[in-house]
Amino acid sequence: MNATIEQMLHTWSNGGWVMAALAFLALITYATATHLLLHLYQRGLTRVTDVDLRRWGRQPKEAPANMRELIRYTQDEVHTLRDIEGRFREVEAAKVPDVDRRLAFLKIMVVAAPLLGLLGTVLGMLLTFKAIGIGGSSTSDIIARGISEALVATQTGMMVAIPGLLMVHVAKRWRNEYVTFLARLEGVTLRHFRAEFRGMTRMITRSE
Repeated sequence: MNATIEQMLHTWSNGGWVMAALAFLALITYATATHLLLHLYQRGLTRVTDVDLRRWGRQPKEAPANMRELIRYTQDEVHTLRDIEGRFREVEAAKVPDVDRRLAFLKIMVVAAPLLGLLGTVLGMLLTFKAIGIGGSSTSDIIARGISEALVATQTGMMVAIPGLLMVHVAKRWRNEYVTFLARLEGVTLRHFRAEFRGMTRMITRSE
């Protein structure tokens, strides 16, 4: 165990100052991705059937706690189908753009990781060429350090970027599933209120 830790520290020190930048970038990337995935994790909601959605639309109290406020907001004090559509557009405008902004930021962080690794590669190669130009007894040591810095930085940049890409893919898929869920809920709500409005119209017609 100690030998492994010593080897990791040795590798880290050989990567140059770019390694510190990559560590900071990895911290921001994974923290942002984790927070976004936790925010989007609603698998139980996005996979519900239309039967459940209709039941929640008729009885909002039977809906999960995190959905009751949304359902009530889209139904309270609405008088036309256009009012319902407007409420759902407001919900999308409040929730989806924020997710898109965080996704865009996460993509930038993921792309920056291999670029930082490439920067470390360039710096390592410059150190190598400088050692070749200077010559002397310590040339081989400087060349080895330069090549090590180049390879370690590149490897670390890819190691940071690949898990980040997977997280971006999952977050984007869950974002699309949530948008689809809102569209399904809107369709069910519109059908429910269309039937209610028709029933009210018939009752008014009969009373006249």
